[in-house]
Amino acid sequence: MTKYTDQGKQDTRSGFGAGMTELGRTNPNVVTLCADLIGSLKIDTFIKENPERFFQVGIAEANMIGMSAGLTIGGKIPFATSFANFATGRVYDQIRQSVAYSGKNVKICASHAGVTLGEDGATHQILEDIGLMKMLPGMTVINPCDFNQTKAATIAIAAHEGPVYLRFGRPKVANFTPVDQKFEIGKALMLSEGTDVTILATGHLVWESLIAAERLEAQGISCEVINIHTIKPLDEEAILKSVKKTGCVVTAEEHNYLGGLGESVARTLAMQLPTPQEFVAVKDSFGESGTPDQLMEKYGLNNKAVEEAVLKVIKRK
Repeated sequence: MTKYTDQGKQDTRSGFGAGMTELGRTNPNVVTLCADLIGSLKIDTFIKENPERFFQVGIAEANMIGMSAGLTIGGKIPFATSFANFATGRVYDQIRQSVAYSGKNVKICASHAGVTLGEDGATHQILEDIGLMKMLPGMTVINPCDFNQTKAATIAIAAHEGPVYLRFGRPKVANFTPVDQKFEIGKALMLSEGTDVTILATGHLVWESLIAAERLEAQGISCEVINIHTIKPLDEEAILKSVKKTGCVVTAEEHNYLGGLGESVARTLAMQLPTPQEFVAVKDSFGESGTPDQLMEKYGLNNKAVEEAVLKVIKRK
């Protein structure tokens, strides 16, 4: 069914690092700041090649956001990097006041999002970050699905004027999108056309949704799988077009079902096209320590959960 195949597992944070390396060579205005997590953010090559364009702020994330906002005044394009928990929750006031309210051209780039950072446990995992960031007026929120798309998104946001939250992860996952893809902010990508159900997935759940769709096809269920890499601005046109055809929808994300992609889709449908919807997401809880696979299984964030949600929502049509 699907034209996509796993080209080999890679971590999305390395896709970010590859994007930063390219930006370092092509855009002299790009600068990078990091809160003592260089290795985790995979920005070693950028720093080696552009030492004068890197600022190590230490474990001082609030200061990092303030510095980033200031750098934009001089025409720089700052990429502020840390773990998702520290890049959003710890510094929400600074982001709100110094970046979003002020409309500063800061790119907040966050690794280790969701539960798949694994054994570091609940205090380092964050399942609320998409909600926190999408509620800020003027903030663009992007959650790419694999290495190639994360690299493309990293390069694309440098050319976008305005604040951006770019979210990616720690584990090695299927790399299946084209190497030379064009990344267009706010434009969903149709991965598989279908007629019975629409699956709207983001981040690590995109590949899981493709696997589920193949299994469901064997059961005679035709799934339309759409990659919602940009959660804000949401591609409402693509969503409504698909749901008008299929009559039901499943949203899939590595995030709390409160405040994430699913809620954005539900709002769109409630206002324009009331439709049965099921959520594949964490049901309002914190994470815990465990391997990524164990946690994705426990919290219902894998292809099996997507398949079950599809079977459930079809009965509600």
